[in-house]
Amino acid sequence: MTANTSSLSGKSALITGASRGIGLAIATELAARGAAVTLTGRKADALDEAADAVRSAVPDAVVTTCAGNTGEAEHRAEAVAAALAAGGGIDILINNTGINPTYGALMEADLDAVRKLFDTNVVAALGYIQEAYRAGMSTSGGAVINVASVAGLRSTGMIAAYGASKAALIRLTEELAWQLGPEIRVNAVAPGIVKTKFAAALVAAGEDQAAAVYPMKRLGTPKDIASAVAFLVSDDAAWITGETLRVDGGLLATGGM
Repeated sequence: MTANTSSLSGKSALITGASRGIGLAIATELAARGAAVTLTGRKADALDEAADAVRSAVPDAVVTTCAGNTGEAEHRAEAVAAALAAGGGIDILINNTGINPTYGALMEADLDAVRKLFDTNVVAALGYIQEAYRAGMSTSGGAVINVASVAGLRSTGMIAAYGASKAALIRLTEELAWQLGPEIRVNAVAPGIVKTKFAAALVAAGEDQAAAVYPMKRLGTPKDIASAVAFLVSDDAAWITGETLRVDGGLLATGGM
């Protein structure tokens, strides 16, 4: 740990959708800063591999896994309980799980797919926050980060339903910051395109072409998002709540998408 890195020693963090990509990077970053981390995801084997990756990067890390479907209340309760057992409490909740089963024009969207999208990206996130609140965060305090998207801040056309769900998540973040303060801080991050398997369809024409519209002339990495999240959950961000931090290489500063 470097001298200017905010310590999360003694903290217990639950990261959803943590088997790969942004979620795994966040888990690794928080563990490197001293937090005990609990990883959730659908597949136990993938979670075990992710936990091994965290331990490889942070040899003294305290890592727990809890496999299950984020859309199921029983799993959310089990995951929060696992974080409590691993770290003696729950201080940090990262709502990173997200799906995008539908692309293109909304007039052609399958409504069952849209319902599933909102249930996973928005309703389940609220469900996790409720579980953490009831499990002790209401009195001991803590920090919640909702992983949103620049698509929730500006229309894209291609991923319209996904963007609408992320806009709802951003609005939920603001509402909860008002309702849960001062004990609990609730913030969001809004990434641009990050080089993950999830975003592969968005760079089908080539990474260089996709990155050309970004002022930073590159796409994001999971580490870029993880560093921003680590700041927001740390004491360095103690007076920040209800904020959506764009981590987009300047994309929205251009006025386009």
